[in-house]
Amino acid sequence: MPVTALDPVTALILIDLQKGVLALPTIHPSGEIVAAAARLAAGFRRAGRPGVLVDVAGGPPVRVERPRSLAGLPADWRDLAPELGAAPDDLRVTKRSWGAFTATGLEASLRERGVTQVVIAGISTSIGVETTARQAFEAGFNLTVAVDAVTDLDAGAHERALSVIFPRLGETATVDEILALLAEPRR
Repeated sequence: MPVTALDPVTALILIDLQKGVLALPTIHPSGEIVAAAARLAAGFRRAGRPGVLVDVAGGPPVRVERPRSLAGLPADWRDLAPELGAAPDDLRVTKRSWGAFTATGLEASLRERGVTQVVIAGISTSIGVETTARQAFEAGFNLTVAVDAVTDLDAGAHERALSVIFPRLGETATVDEILALLAEPRR
């Protein structure tokens, strides 16, 4: 369902736009995703709406068939893209699982601010973004995914999330559509 509205207190959640993730071979250039996310962040700040910057610092200590090693990563791999212009009022969340809500206190922080809707963007569409979107849906937040501010390492997984998963969890929109709604007076 295309975006219809933004709630009066809508927060932006940007997922894993950090040096180590941005260096991965995504299907859409990560620089374009960062630029789109930076436009969203600037728009949310202008509108006085909350922003959440999420980084990943590893994974839970569980058995998986395709483990990822953090060994050999540069010291700055967790640094967020400077283009996002992190502001002092932005919430910062470090996650150790796919979703930004698990064991981070994010839900409580959003509720304290009166947030009823979230807009999500970042990398990767089918992992961090999708898991966070599912968690937001399960927690009862209205949800919008910025479709031109997400990308993935796998084209099929990206398309499935955009066409099958996200429309079942909430609404989808382009950055321009979201910014246009942000510019409207709050109801």
